[in-house]
Amino acid sequence: MENQIVKIKSLSSLEKCFLDEKLRSKKEVNKFIMFKNERLSFQFAYEMAPKTPDQILRGKVELEGEIAEYAKVRRVVSIPSYWIDRGGADYDYLRTEPGLYPDMLADLQYRGQACIVKNQLHSLWVDIKLPKEFESGNYKFTLKMTDKDRVLCEKTVEIKVISAELPKQKTIHTEWFYTDCIANYYGVKAFSEKHWKYIESFMQTAVDNGINMILMPLFTPEIDTYIGGERLTTQLLDIEVVGKDQYKFDFSKVDRWIALCKKCGVDYFEIPHFFTQWGAQNAPKIVAKVNGKMKKIFGWKTEALGDEYKNFLRALLPEMIKHFKEKGIDKNCFYHVSDEPSMSVLEHYKACRELLSEYLSDYPIIDALSNVDFYKTGAITKPVPHIPSIDKFLNLNIDGLWVYYCGESGRVSTCRIFAHSLTRTRVLGVQMYKYNIEGFLHWGYNFYNNWNSYDTVDPCLDSTGNYFVPSGDTYIVYPGKDGKALESIRLNALREAMDDIKALQLCEELKGRDFVINLINETAGMELTFFDYPKTSDFLVKLRNRVAMEIENCK
Repeated sequence: MENQIVKIKSLSSLEKCFLDEKLRSKKEVNKFIMFKNERLSFQFAYEMAPKTPDQILRGKVELEGEIAEYAKVRRVVSIPSYWIDRGGADYDYLRTEPGLYPDMLADLQYRGQACIVKNQLHSLWVDIKLPKEFESGNYKFTLKMTDKDRVLCEKTVEIKVISAELPKQKTIHTEWFYTDCIANYYGVKAFSEKHWKYIESFMQTAVDNGINMILMPLFTPEIDTYIGGERLTTQLLDIEVVGKDQYKFDFSKVDRWIALCKKCGVDYFEIPHFFTQWGAQNAPKIVAKVNGKMKKIFGWKTEALGDEYKNFLRALLPEMIKHFKEKGIDKNCFYHVSDEPSMSVLEHYKACRELLSEYLSDYPIIDALSNVDFYKTGAITKPVPHIPSIDKFLNLNIDGLWVYYCGESGRVSTCRIFAHSLTRTRVLGVQMYKYNIEGFLHWGYNFYNNWNSYDTVDPCLDSTGNYFVPSGDTYIVYPGKDGKALESIRLNALREAMDDIKALQLCEELKGRDFVINLINETAGMELTFFDYPKTSDFLVKLRNRVAMEIENCK
C-alpha cells in the first residue's frame, strides 16, 4: 500500500538500486514463480517520501504470510568503486564513474531494523527457501516496516510455488578459491582450526550458489603471482624428501579437505596448475621437509622440464591418482598445465602436457585458451575459451566445451563487474544452455590481492584490486565478521544463471530441445547468441516464468 512516510516497491532480483536513484525509475514486479526446491530471490526497494520531515528513520522489518517463516531478509550494501572500465565502456554499462555501487548482502542491523535515509534509495534482499514437504500453490508474502506503533510502509507480493523440482546441476561451475586470501584477511595461520572453520563458511557459500567445483590447494596455487614473488604457503600435501628424487607423501590434510568438500556438497575437484602461468616456464612453489626442516624445494628458479621437477612429478602423480581412487574422487578431478599459453611456447607447452599425460591421460586437462590456432595444433583437447573469442571455437563443434570471462567485457558479452546490469551477468546461463557448454570458469571467487599479488587488499574498501581490474572482477564474495562469507548480488545472479540452465534442461526433457530453443528466441525476440541478447531484465524474468509453466503444465 502507498504510505506518506516511506514509499516501497517490489523488484526482481536483477535490479541494482543506486543510492542517488529514485524509486519511480524502478519497474515493479509483484508476482513470482518458483520451483518447489529452488531459492527464490527478489527485492523491496524503498525511499523516504519527499514531505517526510525526518532525515533518518529506522524501521523494524516484519514479514507476514504462510511463506514468511522460510524467508531471509538482508540489506544491499553499496561498495566503493574507484575504477569502472578500461576505457572501452559500451552502451550496456549502468555507469562509468567512480562511486558507490550496490553489491554486498549483509544482515539487518539494530536487531532487525532497516535504515531509511532522506534522498537515498535502498533495497532489502529477500531469499525464500522452502522445505521439501511444502505444498505447491499460490501464496501472499508481505513485508512491512514499522516504527513503534506506526506502519512506515507495507508491500505484498504473490508467489506461485509449482510442484515441479529443479534437477541436480549438471553444468560444472568453478570460481578459483583462494585459501591464502582467507588466512591473510583474518590474520590466521594457514590450516589452523580457525582457518578451516573460515574455509568451510566460504566453501559452503560457494556451493549454496551453484559453484560445484572447488580449487584444491594440493600445493600453493601459483596463479597471479609476480615473477620471483610468493603467495602465502597453503599446501595441503605434506612432503618429506627421503633421498635423491625420493619423496614421502602424507595426504592427511588433503583427506580433510576432501571430507569438507563432501560435507559442503562439492561435486568436482580442481587441481592447481602444475606449471607457472602464461607459458609454463617454471614449477609452482612446493615446500617439503628436508633433514627435519621445512624448505622450499621448487619455485621460480626451477625449470619446468628440468630433471629434478620431472622426477618429482613422476613420484607424485601415481601416488596422487592412487589416493584419489581410494577416496572415490579420481573421476571428478580436473587438471591444468598453464593458463593462456601462446603460440610462442607451443612446443614447450606440449612437452609439459605430455609429461602430465603419462599419468593423467584418463582425466580431463583444461586450460584457459583464447588462441584458436593453438587449439588446432592438438596441444589442448579441452580448451576453456575466453567468451569474447568464443565464436571461433563454436565453429569447430568441440564436444564438452567450457568458457570463461574476466574483467574486460568486449563486444557487450556477459560479465560480472559492478557497472554491468545483473541481467548481463545472469544471461550466461541461457547462453551456456543454448550452446551446450559443459563448464564455466572464473579466476576470482575471493581474490583479495592486487595485481600479481604484490599486496593484500580489503575488498570492502577497494573492489578493483588496487586498480588491477574494473570493480567486481576479483571476487564475488565478501569476508564478513568471524570468518563468515557474505554473498554479493552478483553471486546470486550467477546462481540464478545455473538454475536457469537446470530449468531449461528439465523443459527439454519434457518438450524437446527444438521447443526450448524456439521458446528462448521467441521470448528474446531475436536469435540469442553470446553477443546478441535482450539487455533488460524483462527477458530473463519472462523466460523463466514461461519455462516454469511449460514444465508445470506437463505434470
